[in-house]
Amino acid sequence: ISLMHFHHEEEDLEDHPIAFHSEGLDFELPHAAEIRSWIQDTASTEGKFISTLNFIFCSDEYLHTINIEYLKHDTYTDVITFHYAEPDAKYIEGDIFISVERTAENAESYGVSPEKELQRVIIHGVLHLLGYEDKSAAAKAIMTNKEDEYLAMLAI
Repeated sequence: ISLMHFHHEEEDLEDHPIAFHSEGLDFELPHAAEIRSWIQDTASTEGKFISTLNFIFCSDEYLHTINIEYLKHDTYTDVITFHYAEPDAKYIEGDIFISVERTAENAESYGVSPEKELQRVIIHGVLHLLGYEDKSAAAKAIMTNKEDEYLAMLAI
């Protein structure tokens, strides 16, 4: 997946390992600087550093297309994570695609603010890159606990 055509936020620093992009919609992540620090703190707490991490905020249809093309899943979802680092690497590297529309819809269902739900989905994607899975009920419970733990560390 080439990210050369994604819109970069003007405040993005070219050499920063964490970049926020939007595709197919006009979206700017609130509190981007604080979120970057929080993600870096999360990775370092888990014993890793961030090499390159791209967040692509997109529409439901865009993410659905990626789900079909790359994962062969004909379903709508809120987040898809592509992991590029070697399995035992001390760093994380990847692309995290997030449907802003789906997270806003889910926020309403869960009775939380769209911003809070977006933060949960952001850290969910990061936790996948850190090696956490959510395929079984037990693994999902561990991941949810980790999400809660790291969300509590985000001071916004």
